[in-house]
Amino acid sequence: MSPRPAVRPGGRSARVQRSVHAAVQELQAEHGRTGLTVPLIAARAGVTPSTVYRRWGDLQELLADVAVEHLRPDEPPADLGSLREDLEHWAAAFLEEMSSPAGRAYIRDALAGDPDGSNAGQCSAYAVEQVETILARAAQRGEHVPGTDVVMDHVVAPMMYRVLFRPGLLDAQYARDLVATVFYRLMPLP
Repeated sequence: MSPRPAVRPGGRSARVQRSVHAAVQELQAEHGRTGLTVPLIAARAGVTPSTVYRRWGDLQELLADVAVEHLRPDEPPADLGSLREDLEHWAAAFLEEMSSPAGRAYIRDALAGDPDGSNAGQCSAYAVEQVETILARAAQRGEHVPGTDVVMDHVVAPMMYRVLFRPGLLDAQYARDLVATVFYRLMPLP
């Protein structure tokens, strides 16, 4: 697999990325994944197949890039006024999104086209950013907050394990229970 070249943040490169990503999503909706080919995607996007191969290397890397972009949160986490409520709300929404059929497919694509681990790192960075936003808000309100790694290790990691390996055992209560472990077992008393 070829390493991805550095990409300019705007201009033609950004337009090509947007059109190719849109083509992938449209074609997946119309034909499913099994019918996807680089020439078909390139034709829909209005670029040559060589543009796609030069930029992404192969179909799997393209699907991984689309998946990572799709897994990026659209907005900051909700601010409900307390750390516990914010974490519970975010964790339940995160779990629902990741455990959906589409979420699981995006996770598989992101990891399958990830020879160097950068996609996994980027997806983790998205979750870290959301958790840090929640923790920073709580700290500004004067609440005692756990470290980011505590939340990642005791809330996000178990959810992702279940999403990947035990998908039938998931619901919002599971997410709330994981948040409760942070409050009852891991946070030192103030």
